[in-house]
Amino acid sequence: MSDALNPVQQDAVRCTDGPLLILSGAGSGKTRVITHRIAHLVREKGVSTSRIMALTFTNKAAGEMKERVEKLLGGAMRSMWIGTFHAISARILRREGHWIGYERDFIIYDTSDQLTVIREAMSNLMISEDRCPPKSARSRISHAKNGYVDPEAFLSSGSGPFAEDVAKIYRAYQQIMRARNAMDFDDLLVNVVALFQQHAGVLKTYQDRFRYLLVDEYQDTNHLQYMLTKLLAARHRNLCVVGDDDQSIYQWRGADITNILNFERDYPEAEVIRLEQNYRSTQTILKAAAAVVKHNRTRKEKKLWTENDAGKPISVLQGVDERDEARRVLAAIERERTEGHRGFGDFALLYRTNAQSRALEDELRNAGIPYVIVGGLRFYERREIKDVLAYLKLVANPRDALSLRRIVNVPKRGIGDATMLKVQDFAVEKEIGLYDALGRAEEIVGLSGAMTKHLKTFHQHIEAFREQKTNLSVDQLAQEIVAGVGYIEDLQKDRSDENQTRVENVRELLSAMEEFVERSEDASLEAFLSEVSLFTDIDTWDEERDAVTLMTLHSAKGLEFPVVFITGLEDGLFPIIRADGESDLEEERRLFYVGITRARQRLYLCYALQRRRWGSLGYGAEPSRFLREIPKELLEYETPRLDEDASFRSRSGRTPYPPRRHSARGKKQAVAPAGEEDQTASGDSVRYVPLEDGTFPFDVDSWVIHPSFGRGQVVEKSGLGTSTRLVVRFGDGRKKRLMAKYAHLEAG
Repeated sequence: MSDALNPVQQDAVRCTDGPLLILSGAGSGKTRVITHRIAHLVREKGVSTSRIMALTFTNKAAGEMKERVEKLLGGAMRSMWIGTFHAISARILRREGHWIGYERDFIIYDTSDQLTVIREAMSNLMISEDRCPPKSARSRISHAKNGYVDPEAFLSSGSGPFAEDVAKIYRAYQQIMRARNAMDFDDLLVNVVALFQQHAGVLKTYQDRFRYLLVDEYQDTNHLQYMLTKLLAARHRNLCVVGDDDQSIYQWRGADITNILNFERDYPEAEVIRLEQNYRSTQTILKAAAAVVKHNRTRKEKKLWTENDAGKPISVLQGVDERDEARRVLAAIERERTEGHRGFGDFALLYRTNAQSRALEDELRNAGIPYVIVGGLRFYERREIKDVLAYLKLVANPRDALSLRRIVNVPKRGIGDATMLKVQDFAVEKEIGLYDALGRAEEIVGLSGAMTKHLKTFHQHIEAFREQKTNLSVDQLAQEIVAGVGYIEDLQKDRSDENQTRVENVRELLSAMEEFVERSEDASLEAFLSEVSLFTDIDTWDEERDAVTLMTLHSAKGLEFPVVFITGLEDGLFPIIRADGESDLEEERRLFYVGITRARQRLYLCYALQRRRWGSLGYGAEPSRFLREIPKELLEYETPRLDEDASFRSRSGRTPYPPRRHSARGKKQAVAPAGEEDQTASGDSVRYVPLEDGTFPFDVDSWVIHPSFGRGQVVEKSGLGTSTRLVVRFGDGRKKRLMAKYAHLEAG
């Protein structure tokens, strides 16, 4: 047993037979336990690696797990199946899909492809997009699939015009997908469960082979993943699930927290082991996380602890608006870099919604600070990459009409929509596929001789590539395709920077394919297309890059950073406004818990008093209720004097925004109880005006000093006590509407 494991972790590693629930608190070393458990099965129990399956939720997690296991066992473990639920399902269906009517070369459609097919189905049904938005239809169809509801059952349960439309679209969508030998992400899970339920012999084969099943992040499983896990483990019941109910944050996409909460009901003989020692965060950060999450009722009790030091207090930054919030975040980053000797890669800026990144991005650009956004345009979603992949998909599966339509005129061959409409009519008349119709172009009425030649030439190109497929590795095949159709040469006709970037991206794709061939047991074209289709934002994120990372809180799960900023902590934004019921609010609180526990050494919690959303500026924002759930002694409120912070400069040497007058000196001020004075590090005192007595001492025409905007005069006043709102005209002539309760005004 490795000395790297604590006693509780060692117990989890040794408990190999029968069902086991490992409740793993944040930062408690769950990946270490899983990988050592696999190594223990192989070395100490004599279990063949081919008898072990480990299921994860991201390719990144699967790759890290496999790498660690190989290091522990001293060699490549190609016979062991480690992968995401979707990747493992695709692998099984490549082998066994013929039992349920699929050919091995099926194509996996991404979300944009799905929308294209849904629009095609709607067009065939003459359902307008105004009547039924395609994205809404896709969401409802996905929800039905995750509940294992087929089109016929959905149709019979529908009520109302919208549900009836979706039911018809769902049925037509599945018919198109079947005809093209295509699946979407949800289909991978639906079909593997259907395969096992309908063909007991196939299920028994996989149950016999995989005697030991491990599932990571079990709290995030949906109904289909729960069914798949239960089917595979039913024979030997050697099921180990690892998870943390306090980090269940994907209810909106079908995750069911009751899967982990009811594990002992499903497996009464199960052992339960709690990993509670945290190796990641300071004591202060852990105390804050525990104080917040204990407000949830639907959870299993855990008591995280750490041998790490107490660390610094959690800093709270208050901005006047989202711009001011962003500026204060940047000031804190520069201060941390100076005082803590940190690189830009040490910082993560987290937010509840993607729209919040705009103000942060603007300020980062103005200051010349490098940053990367996780969740922007993914590499495999870029136009040129999708073009090359479409060629590969068509070579793999000629029934893929979607890919055919994408590249039949790329590079330009003079094949327009009118021509393809004639091809489609011919295909329908002859009851053949679109690709086969191209091969019979000379039979299509109304085509010119030149157009017939273009169509036949394209068809011959694809046929030639299909013949090469069996003799070439996937990277060599891609090189032949790119060269054969003149894709790069076509891009280079226009020497714009944009096209040069596209050329570089295509070459990067070819390099990625070479790397895939070197590391993969199955280096087939189909295997590569499966892997690419299941990539997520996190899988392509370069954690070694020295740049500030921006991402949503959902994307941050499973990651950690030395310094974390959680921005937008206002009621209505976080928790989000739609979190009305207790279940929704508890999930939002778990999301906040996840955000807190991403931080190793420093945590900043940020909010704004007003924020522009949906095109208008909202006033009087209340700080998030979650902030009030953190003990006050763990918090330190900051009011940075940004105009005097010499470290906060852009790379051009200028201050990124106008300097402001401020009567209080010093960069950091702890907020004392209302009406009391607090001595700052510089020796200056700051007095905040009490509002709890129902009065506000500043009337119209009073002069005040604001910590961000400097000196100004009150020109309007409304409300009473803690609800008082002011309009203040500052020295530069700008008027600002302020919530007096949070403005920290001083008499000026």
